[in-house]
Amino acid sequence: MKLTCFIPNSQKQQVEATAASLRLSSLVHQVYVLNPGSDSVEGFNSLHVDCCSSTSAIKAIASRPDADYTLVYTKDVALQMGAFAIERMVQVAADSGAGMVYADHYKIVGGNRKSHPLIAYQKGSLRDDFDFGSVLVFKTTLLKEAAAKMTVDYDFAGLYDLRLKISQIAPIVHVNEYLYTEVENDNRKSGEKQFDYVDPKNRAVQIEMEQACTEHLKAIGAYLKPTFKPIAFDKGDFKFEASVIIPVRDRAKTIGDAIRSVFSQKTNFAFNLIVVDNYSTDGTSEIIDELDEKRLIHLYPEAKDLGIGGCWNAGVFHPDCGKFAVQLDSDDIYSDENTLQKIVDAFYEQQCAMVVGTYKLTDFDLQTLPPGIIDHKEWTPENGRNNALRINGLGAPRAFYTPLLRKIRVPNTSYGEDYALGLQFSREYQIGRIYDVLYLCRRWEGNSDAALDVSKVNANNLYKDRLRTWEVEARIRFNQQQK
Repeated sequence: MKLTCFIPNSQKQQVEATAASLRLSSLVHQVYVLNPGSDSVEGFNSLHVDCCSSTSAIKAIASRPDADYTLVYTKDVALQMGAFAIERMVQVAADSGAGMVYADHYKIVGGNRKSHPLIAYQKGSLRDDFDFGSVLVFKTTLLKEAAAKMTVDYDFAGLYDLRLKISQIAPIVHVNEYLYTEVENDNRKSGEKQFDYVDPKNRAVQIEMEQACTEHLKAIGAYLKPTFKPIAFDKGDFKFEASVIIPVRDRAKTIGDAIRSVFSQKTNFAFNLIVVDNYSTDGTSEIIDELDEKRLIHLYPEAKDLGIGGCWNAGVFHPDCGKFAVQLDSDDIYSDENTLQKIVDAFYEQQCAMVVGTYKLTDFDLQTLPPGIIDHKEWTPENGRNNALRINGLGAPRAFYTPLLRKIRVPNTSYGEDYALGLQFSREYQIGRIYDVLYLCRRWEGNSDAALDVSKVNANNLYKDRLRTWEVEARIRFNQQQK
């Protein structure tokens, strides 16, 4: 078996080092340097395209190889392949019938080598920022077949569209072995990276990614048309129109601000606050008790094995929970005194079962942090529930029609429980949107997702991919039942 390699052009020394590492394998047949300029790189085959972002680049790459397998390296830093790593990736590809394989690897961060494990690809791995690493090996015949299916000319979504097309015809396989070493050139914390996809400067990229994902969902039978089940807000007899629910554990520094934010709200309806105290030990419980407010329910759940989702269930099933259950995290505050009124009004005006607002990232002193306002404009009435399978979050604050939330219930986790609800609600019901800033999301060192290590990031991403997989499968069955 033979293999053709494609590497991006950068500094001559890096190109030569990467090529030398690749050529240690006897399988390597040709090495192309991807060079968007007009000058060729001495000693190498040259292909005058960018590195994989555009459809034209992907098609040009796919047109060149005559070897059995094709390797594409996507970074412009020197690559060091491990001993017989290429042979291993090709072997796994051949044994598994994969269209594409990718592998765990090492990263050089600040001069130190660190392990960088990845997660398995599944049907719900639809995020356009899914981490495959930088070394991708394709079965050439399937690469060419997938590239031929790419009918939309993207500037940014080329590689994303390719791997979606690959997944439609063959498995994408994760080799959970450490097979190469690369230099890491993005050393931001996880809490800084997670908002890249909603940064306004990336909007043009996101529009293309949405289009590619939507076409993929249509191809696999998981696309949902913009038709929704009507909803009437006549279920149950509620004492309160709305309840704000705050799950909390050990947030003595922030819980007082959150509670005061709720009771500063001005509304034309009755509301209350249910604080579900998950057995705090740092003085949080005492702070809650000191706040003299008749509309405050300080609830200790009976179960002691609850995550945030389980605490939400405890609040939602409380007999004094209102018709609409509205989210506020114990770290955060509402932006002004009109938030709750706007949310409840949106339910009736938009005839929706769930409402998602807009928030602003701030520090603890309420100074804006980049990228600032997170409005999730990718959640449109026409295509939001399809695009939700690509993005990694749905925005905040979130609010739900309580009778439906009691029927669906919240997963007992402390990560992704809100995303799971958004996917399931949107399968049949419209999700309402408010683009005014309703919520200040305060980022501080104690935030649970400010700086996660790779194992925690992987666990979180694996769970959300699993949620997406279940939802994709449910939507395929849903569409089949409608025929």
